[in-house]
Amino acid sequence: MTVNLAPADLPKEGGRFDLPIALGILVASDQLPTSKIAQHEFIGELALSGELRSVKGVLPATLAADSVERCLVVPHHNGDQAALVGKGAHKSAQTLLEVCADMCGQAQLGLYRTEHHQADVSVLRDLQDIIGQQQGKRALEIAAAGNHNLLFLGPPGTGKTMLASRLRDLLPEMSDDEAMETASVASLTQQEINQYNWKQRPFRSPHHSSSMAALVGGGSVPRPGEISLAHNGLLFLDEMPEFERKVLDSLREPLESGEIIISRVAGKTRFPARFQLVGALNPSPTGYYEGNQARANPQIILRYLNRLSGPLLDRFDMSLEIPLLPKGMLAEGGDRGETTQVVKQRVKQARQLMLSRNHKSNALLGSREIEKYCPLRREDAEFLETALHRLGLSIRAYHRIIKVARTIADLEGNEQIEKKHLSEALGYRAMDRLLKQLTAQAV
Repeated sequence: MTVNLAPADLPKEGGRFDLPIALGILVASDQLPTSKIAQHEFIGELALSGELRSVKGVLPATLAADSVERCLVVPHHNGDQAALVGKGAHKSAQTLLEVCADMCGQAQLGLYRTEHHQADVSVLRDLQDIIGQQQGKRALEIAAAGNHNLLFLGPPGTGKTMLASRLRDLLPEMSDDEAMETASVASLTQQEINQYNWKQRPFRSPHHSSSMAALVGGGSVPRPGEISLAHNGLLFLDEMPEFERKVLDSLREPLESGEIIISRVAGKTRFPARFQLVGALNPSPTGYYEGNQARANPQIILRYLNRLSGPLLDRFDMSLEIPLLPKGMLAEGGDRGETTQVVKQRVKQARQLMLSRNHKSNALLGSREIEKYCPLRREDAEFLETALHRLGLSIRAYHRIIKVARTIADLEGNEQIEKKHLSEALGYRAMDRLLKQLTAQAV
């Protein structure tokens, strides 16, 4: 017996073809009628006992079945996923015999009708959990409002990771289309999806030892990497200089295009990769830049920081130093600032203003859109050009500063970008100032 899985040049793997192959054999041997099967699509792995086992990739399979208006039959344990994104009525079965009985009209499989589960997006991490670091919290607010890439710089134990983990809770939940797209990508690498928090934006934090294939995707049969699993959400890279430079540089193109293309002999695979990047690093190999703990000269520190290429650093709209807390602040409790809910409300209002004007986030504005939506008064433009010349920044950095200033103005509900907005945006260029200072000291 020969089973033809066409097209032949498309790689096949896993057991998801078991159920359709078994049904095809039964039809070919006249044990099942063809009329009803022709109206269905099937996916599932078969155990030797005839039990259907869950498989990966049910969400994109459901969307594909909807596009051709066919009913999809899935293993029982994948039924919730089919209901999550399916527009029509889809069926689930526990065994091959149940599927055969349904196809013969002897019994009916259970229907998983359209049932969009309510998102249970609860705030688990509050900004008030962090003592002090008000400027860092302000940077999170701006980054959340404008979808800006953010880089934290500071010694160990200052709260860089804690701050980064709070950013997701400031972002609005995903729309239905965003959630479906993100869940479809995730279903290619995992068999179960959290159906109650499926609208919460993903937060991925790969280890610095991750390979290029793990980060951007790859394999003989291409699989999505961390950047695609972070689609419509956040990618947090802690200890960035510890990543291989070529791995970090592989992020440059997806950060601009919002997708990654993996080329293999058999063809090209395209995965979505529109994510917000948050990075964190120590200012030197020892973790400190100044003081008795630094123990490194400017040349060594500069060599360490240069593991991050200039073009990659240009992709960060904001970079901010997170300093050690003043002595005694932890014991006293310090200033905990506003709650996440209060800040999130301001972010929501700013995003509504931004989307009504741009129809996209400020971070995604192109050069012509910047001219249209971010006009500067002459004196403000001259102020910015002087600051750029002093810091030695690129044209890309110039545009990013203006976009951050646009977001700051939106948070105030101000249509015109003013000098104070530009000044604050320039304050989030800590990496540029540090590299300039180290370069001068190393000469």
